[in-house]
Amino acid sequence: MAADRPAPAGDPGAAAPDAGLLAPGRAGSPAAATTSDLAYLRALLDAETALTRAQAALGLAPAAAADAVTRAADAARFDVHSLAERARGGGNPVIPLVADLTAAVGTEYGPHVHRGATSQDIMDTATMLVAVRTLEPVLADLGRTERALGRLAARHRDTVMPGRTLTQHAVPTTFGLKAAGWRSLVLDARDRLTRVRDSLPAQLGGAAGTLAAFSMYGAEDATALPAAYARELGLVAPALPWHTLRTPVADLAGALAFTAGALGKIAADVLTLSRTEIAELAEGSGGGSSAMPHKANPVRSTLIAAAARRAPQLAATLYGSLAAEDERPAGAWHAEWEPLRDLLRLAGDAARDAAELAEGLRVDTAAMRAHLGLTHGLIVSERLSAELAPRLGRARARTLLTELARRSAAEGRTLGELLAEETELKDIDLADLTDPVRYTGSAGALTDRALERR
Repeated sequence: MAADRPAPAGDPGAAAPDAGLLAPGRAGSPAAATTSDLAYLRALLDAETALTRAQAALGLAPAAAADAVTRAADAARFDVHSLAERARGGGNPVIPLVADLTAAVGTEYGPHVHRGATSQDIMDTATMLVAVRTLEPVLADLGRTERALGRLAARHRDTVMPGRTLTQHAVPTTFGLKAAGWRSLVLDARDRLTRVRDSLPAQLGGAAGTLAAFSMYGAEDATALPAAYARELGLVAPALPWHTLRTPVADLAGALAFTAGALGKIAADVLTLSRTEIAELAEGSGGGSSAMPHKANPVRSTLIAAAARRAPQLAATLYGSLAAEDERPAGAWHAEWEPLRDLLRLAGDAARDAAELAEGLRVDTAAMRAHLGLTHGLIVSERLSAELAPRLGRARARTLLTELARRSAAEGRTLGELLAEETELKDIDLADLTDPVRYTGSAGALTDRALERR
């Protein structure tokens, strides 16, 4: 029966495919397809067929057995719902799958299915395959994001805007530097995910990680088999069986959580700067409201922010599984499956949304320029303090600026106007000193430097 059968009509409790009803960021995303139950089933079957092919390559199984297992391992022949139900009996889906695959292969070559392996070998290897297959579109979407952000940074290299610290205007900055910083985070995520993807290993150790069963089946050097297995799968050959040495999973968890958080930083900034009362940024196609027709909600940023909030807790579960007892653990390994899949999905969904966000982001340069004047010139008080201290002395300069800041707020006059009334400053070019556009420091040079990174 097909793997993704619908729920029977009139039976709301029956198993049905997860369409992402409560996860709008996932609906239609590449990660939804590469982490589905059907995708996992395919990865499990790939792991099983690769094991037989690897043994055949080393003369431990007939080539005909490898061919027979490969032909039988068609995901459409297996019922994922039945496998899930029967997985309760042994605590994992590999056990019923091996039974069904063995039956599908037939009596002559059926004994070569799963020979010498343990369930965790297949489940871990399949998980690595799912991760590699999911990371490809994630990395592609990160590439789209960084390119769009690079264009924004270059275009707005000298677009001046208020720099905000602790929610308040601090000193001027540029949108180019902000976008270059976002791009830097995306490249950091790309680099981490690439390193992890290129290091994900196959798993093969047998019942207790000693490869003993393979020797019983005729392997003169069983340690050669994991490398042959990894080659069949396109994964890295493990130095040791890692049933309780969970570095691959922990590294993957960390890179995925970092990716969600890095994209979350971009979303947080866009959410703030797209507020009605700020409106310096806007998403290219905002989402609607069910009750308020005038709204264009920053939906892409909202979904990314939601992913960034969930990811750290999922990673924490996976880090917790590092403390796994014995040669194969009870519970620690099993606890990884769902949070790791959720992390892969969240990173994939966020990367897709980030690409769409960056490619469509609208920048209101006029609003940015207007907001520089909201503090009546106080946004350049740091510059004035540094300029006036040599002339007036540090204490006098600070006292004067503090008093004029109070008066500016109370009287609604600009700092420049008040400074112009100070006789001791008559010979200073106050227009230059109080112009926020002229106080962006090395923002342009820093943006250029950031954009050199590839």
